Amino acid sequence: MIVIDRHEVEPIVGLEVHVQLATRTKVWCACPVEFGARPNSRTCPVCLGLPGALPVLNRQAVELAVLTGLALNCRIAEVARWDRKSYFYPDLPKNYQISQYDLPLCSNGYFELPRDHKIQKIRIRRAHLEEDAGKNVHDLPGCTGVDLNRAGTPLLEIVTEPDLRSAEDTRDFAIELQRLVSYLGVSEGNMQKGQLRFEPNVNLRIRSGGQEAFTPIVEVKNLNSFRSLFGAVSHEIARQFDEWRRTGEAARTGNKRNRGWDDEREVTVAQREKEEVHEYRYFPDPDLAPLKADPAWIEELRHHMPELPIPRTERFIAEYKLAPKDAPALVDCRRSADLLDHAAEAGGDKLVLGKQLLSFWSKLANERQTTIAGLGVAPRRFAELANLVRDGRISATAAAQVAESIVQAVDGMLGERKRPGAGECLGEFPCVDSEHLAPQAVAERLGLLQCSDADQIALWVQEVLEANPQAVRDAQGNPKKLAAARGFLLGQVMKASGGKADPRVVGDVLARRLRAPGAP
Repeated sequence: MIVIDRHEVEPIVGLEVHVQLATRTKVWCACPVEFGARPNSRTCPVCLGLPGALPVLNRQAVELAVLTGLALNCRIAEVARWDRKSYFYPDLPKNYQISQYDLPLCSNGYFELPRDHKIQKIRIRRAHLEEDAGKNVHDLPGCTGVDLNRAGTPLLEIVTEPDLRSAEDTRDFAIELQRLVSYLGVSEGNMQKGQLRFEPNVNLRIRSGGQEAFTPIVEVKNLNSFRSLFGAVSHEIARQFDEWRRTGEAARTGNKRNRGWDDEREVTVAQREKEEVHEYRYFPDPDLAPLKADPAWIEELRHHMPELPIPRTERFIAEYKLAPKDAPALVDCRRSADLLDHAAEAGGDKLVLGKQLLSFWSKLANERQTTIAGLGVAPRRFAELANLVRDGRISATAAAQVAESIVQAVDGMLGERKRPGAGECLGEFPCVDSEHLAPQAVAERLGLLQCSDADQIALWVQEVLEANPQAVRDAQGNPKKLAAARGFLLGQVMKASGGKADPRVVGDVLARRLRAPGAP
């Protein structure tokens, strides 16, 4: 709720999200789904809508749609029906779209969005399977081209109830939805490729002087970034209030509108009146039988559902003591998150593991333009390295050197085998392992194992104290310089030991010597 000139203004936002599913072929034919192919080179009589061509359903598209529906806590229909949605545009050669109307595949779900230590429940009205249209190309001189490569690509349209109340809520929900579909592997969710498109429906409830009014609903079409989604909703809230104050027009049947987003001017622009449902003339597709999902198959999909991003993030914060701002960086790559859990299962110290994956393991992955899992290091080696630091056998700095040495050795063992790219977080990538890669063995070869021998450390401490009498005096009797002097002396002991001395033992020995009468 916001207040503008003594008017209580409540934005009401519902969101339609078009998710391009990650199938190899289109939903009704065997044409490949391939971004960037030569225009009209990935088409056939089915996706061109030629007479006599009959559609055949892609099973994987249904599986990915159901998986998403389960993650959104939807009811999966026992029987779903295919309908023809009639309209004509040049990029839809059949003059109708095969979609779902009154019997969608998934419905009546919800998504729990964390908001300021509370949970905001966003109801999901439906998630139905349909085909995408082609694409009009407007950058040709003197004409508009039509590329039908995209026609027939499987889309999952997710429709929320109008439960969002601000541009921030809308953007954050969209971000979490992208995380979800990418994590499940149902879509790459790449907005630059048009694999995720947003269409918010926005209007306002305005209360003033005991009266209440609703502005006409506006649907903003085809937004392909979180920035444009946030900007479009923010602009519509301000624009609709100004227009209502000027005209007094209220929502009624027949005055819904479509607008587009001008990214340069950061304003919405009028497009056309929005069609009502009856104008689409839905009717059951006579070429397609109703879809009957086997309950046993649904339960199998539910059983193999991975831990989802939001609960996994909360668990990582609790178990690995990660900062809330850092945890998503480990969770968002599903294979790397799995690797962290496997390393913990192998006995690795969870607190040290979390810190190491966020620091030097991430750095080594970034240098190779891959994921942490894509480094190819076995989980037990992550665990062993974490425990060497926990047990004081090596320092945190030395651990980074050991990790780099291990990864360099793995580089050689992998040879020409291509690692997954930085965003490829679902495919399996095999680990390579040998005793040569054991962190303790590597640390020994590099001379990085720390010395915890109190007698040896006492000799280094004595050497440093004798060489730095002024620092000793400051550490013993100058309150202003005491902390700095002790820190300096500890650093000198570490330097004298070549970094091998255990800092905890050094601190204990140094403190005893400085307290002892007559210490140099």
